[in-house]
Amino acid sequence: MSSKNNLRKLVTIALLLAIGMVLYQITPPFVMGMRPNFLLAMMFIAIILADDYKLTILIGLVSGIYCAIISTFPGGQVGNIVDKLITCQVVFLMFRAMKNRVPKQIMVAIIGFVCTAVSGTVFLIVASIVAGLPSTFTALVLSVVVPATIINTVVSIILYNAVNVSLKYSGTYR
Repeated sequence: MSSKNNLRKLVTIALLLAIGMVLYQITPPFVMGMRPNFLLAMMFIAIILADDYKLTILIGLVSGIYCAIISTFPGGQVGNIVDKLITCQVVFLMFRAMKNRVPKQIMVAIIGFVCTAVSGTVFLIVASIVAGLPSTFTALVLSVVVPATIINTVVSIILYNAVNVSLKYSGTYR
C-alpha cells in the first residue's frame, strides 16, 4: 500500500475516533442513565477498517486515552486504558476469524455485542482493583454492562453502515 493510502487510512481512523468521542460526550443518557458509547463503537469500526494489528494497538491506546480523559468513574482512567487495550485485541482476533466467512452486518453485530461485554467487564475488574466499586460487581454488570452491550450492538451496526456509505461515496478507500 502506498504512503498516500496509509496516510488516508490513518486520517480516516483518527476522524472516526474523534467523532466517536464527541458523540459520546454530547449524547445525553436515555435508558436507565445509559448512553451509547459511540467511541467504543467507532473503535470497533476503525479496527475493522484498519485490518492491521499494529494499528489495532494504536487504536486501542488512543481510544483508552480518550475515554480516560472523559471518565468520571472512580478508577476509570486506568480502567479505560487497560480495557481498551485488551478489547481492541479481542476485536482484531474476532474480525480476523470471521473475515470473509460471515456477512459484515452479522460480524459487526457479534463484535459489538461480545466486545462491549468484554470492555465493560474488564473495566469493572480494573476499576475494582484500582479504586473499588460503588456497588457489587454483579449489580454493576447487570445494571450497566448488559444494557450498554445491547445499546452498543445496535449503535455499532448503525455507525458501521453510516461509515461504509460515507467512505463509498467519498471514494476515501476500500
